[in-house]
Amino acid sequence: MPDRRFSTPRRASLREGVTIAIAAAGVVAVAASSAVSVADDRVPSRIAMVAEQLPAAAPVAAAMPAPMPAPLVVPAPLPVPAPEPIPAPMPAPAYPNNLDGWIREALDVMQANNIPGSYEGIRRNVMRESTGNPQAINLWDSNAAKGIPSKGLLQVIDPTFRSYHVEGTSWDIYDPVANIVAACNYAAHNYGSMDNVNSAY
Repeated sequence: MPDRRFSTPRRASLREGVTIAIAAAGVVAVAASSAVSVADDRVPSRIAMVAEQLPAAAPVAAAMPAPMPAPLVVPAPLPVPAPEPIPAPMPAPAYPNNLDGWIREALDVMQANNIPGSYEGIRRNVMRESTGNPQAINLWDSNAAKGIPSKGLLQVIDPTFRSYHVEGTSWDIYDPVANIVAACNYAAHNYGSMDNVNSAY
């Protein structure tokens, strides 16, 4: 008689097999989901681990300072040439104290003041008017009758001398140079030049 303690395994029906398969599939799905979740949770830590294993990035090179410009080379100043010596002033010409010297000095003053006249023209008129005497005075002509006698080398009256006096010469009507220059200035304004005077003027 068979031992009934051990029941003979019964063949599972198709329905039961399907149920077991579905249950097993659910268990597998849950396990897979848990594994994915665990894997996902470990991703950051894996990244951190990889980062720690990589060699440290080389530090960014500090910005190099701009090179200093080359120092400005200023050329040494050229030596200043010594000033040329100032020439000594020319000594004033010496004129003899005679008719020749008076005429020559008067001509230099006239040239400086653009007053025309020549040595010959002046001398000719001086000799006619005063014969070369700087103190000559006419006390008998019409000017003398009016109280303004003609005076000096070229016989100039006082009003004419004052009107045509040239700066830088004496105000003394008897001064030979001042008398000649004033008379020549008067002649230049009225006759063009003392050279054009051949008689009383």
